[in-house]
Amino acid sequence: MLKFFIAAAVSFLLCLALLAGWYLRNLLVPLGDGKVVRNISLPAGASVKKLANELEKQGIIRSARHFVLASRLSGEAKRFKAGNYSLSNAMTTTAILRKIANGETDFRRFTLPEGYSMYQAAELLQKQGIMTQEVFLDACRDKKLLTTLGIKGSSAEGYLFPATYDLAHDEEPERLISQMTAYFEKMYSQISVGVPQTVGMSRHEVVTLASMIEKEAVFPAERPMIASVFQNRLKLGMRLQSDPTAVYGVKTFGWTVTKADILRPSPYNTYLNAGLPPGPIGNPGADALRAVLYPAKTPYLYFVARRDGTHQFSRTLEEHNQAVRKYLK
Repeated sequence: MLKFFIAAAVSFLLCLALLAGWYLRNLLVPLGDGKVVRNISLPAGASVKKLANELEKQGIIRSARHFVLASRLSGEAKRFKAGNYSLSNAMTTTAILRKIANGETDFRRFTLPEGYSMYQAAELLQKQGIMTQEVFLDACRDKKLLTTLGIKGSSAEGYLFPATYDLAHDEEPERLISQMTAYFEKMYSQISVGVPQTVGMSRHEVVTLASMIEKEAVFPAERPMIASVFQNRLKLGMRLQSDPTAVYGVKTFGWTVTKADILRPSPYNTYLNAGLPPGPIGNPGADALRAVLYPAKTPYLYFVARRDGTHQFSRTLEEHNQAVRKYLK
């Protein structure tokens, strides 16, 4: 009997030693050499278990179960602070826990919505405390930077691809613009593969028209139809008469476009000028670009917004005037 208890005690102590070794190894020995670096976003109220699973999945830690256990035993789990963290597999679990508990964030997340102009982007950046409007807009118009990026227009408008970007705390506007335009290049090259030659538009013209469609369309399904209307009018030499072009650079589209707006002289105003504006009036997303490259085939030349955000499309001016009376008056 004594031998049994001794054997059981030895087995227990051995298991305890193995468990302690497993715990300390995962706690103090990093998984790798730092070649794996991931940006991890921790939302407010996120569970420790979800964070641990993400860290294991991304190759930052060995064991999600150990991470949860260590965070609770140390009390760090109660102190976790929401934010965006840059973590590598060369960091120990202890270092990761301490960093998140202390709120030592590494980057900020910035999202540019589809269709937003560079002016709206600048306003968002300033509101979020990332950089001032003036600094960002100056960089968007920097001729040297535009030449480096291969943009022939007078600004980066249209080429700041709408997406979510991870920014350093000391983010330079030139670096952000380079990142956004690089993403545009990547997405445009994917979208434009196999585009029929019948499109007959330069890339700058495609981006310009896509920026108008992005401002006009509320529902994604209507983008190809709106694209067909504009392209039909261009073929016939008709003015595009797009409300967003009349207020570009003057006020954010979304406000009521007045008669004074329509009559305001501007090279972008397609009520007063034939053809496309000289450049984009916003930054279109993938679907708007795709709509220009692959427009619907329709006979429509007019459209007017219904009260639910969709549009009524018409072939003739008479049909259009009837729709205007129905939905606007």
